[in-house]
Amino acid sequence: MPKHDTLLQRVRACQLCQQLPLGPNPILQCHPDAKILIAGQAPGRITHHKNRPFDDPSGERLRNWLGVDQATFYDETKFAIIPMAFCFPGTYSKAQGKNGDRPPPAICADTWRQPILDTLPNLELTLVIGRYAMDWHLKPEKKMTLTQIVQQWADYLPSQLPLPHPSPRNNRWLKNNPWFESEVLPTLQASISRIL
Repeated sequence: MPKHDTLLQRVRACQLCQQLPLGPNPILQCHPDAKILIAGQAPGRITHHKNRPFDDPSGERLRNWLGVDQATFYDETKFAIIPMAFCFPGTYSKAQGKNGDRPPPAICADTWRQPILDTLPNLELTLVIGRYAMDWHLKPEKKMTLTQIVQQWADYLPSQLPLPHPSPRNNRWLKNNPWFESEVLPTLQASISRIL
């Protein structure tokens, strides 16, 4: 436990990314007793200001997918929430021709990810949310799309489960892929219930 606590203090004091538009504000949740890891992308703007992971519409949808309430979700002895980057990376400008948040800076995962995961010996399931987390945790073939990876969800069980991001921006994806709610979510909820 002391090694974990010391590492967590260092992460929360991290100032590697001074260039971020809102500055560094590492946000994560973890405890050595955690059984489920939520590996996402990076905190969003709302999360940055609230200083709590998934405390936004994405989090509401994710908790619904998992079949858990807020108290259970924010119990660090049950859920570790460790995104690929711990700080809000900023959003694309209209001039850049893209919308949404910028990618998580790689320096965060390169510096902190494996050391933190090494202090979590009790993980039974890793929920791998979004392409950046999939590339790190699942290492799919480069040509595979996120949809193709999620379609192969059963191949990763029982220790990992790829998921699309629960953001409202993905409403179209969920509408176009109804099999996700009918096939994946019942298995996900059963797995969560069994582990907890």
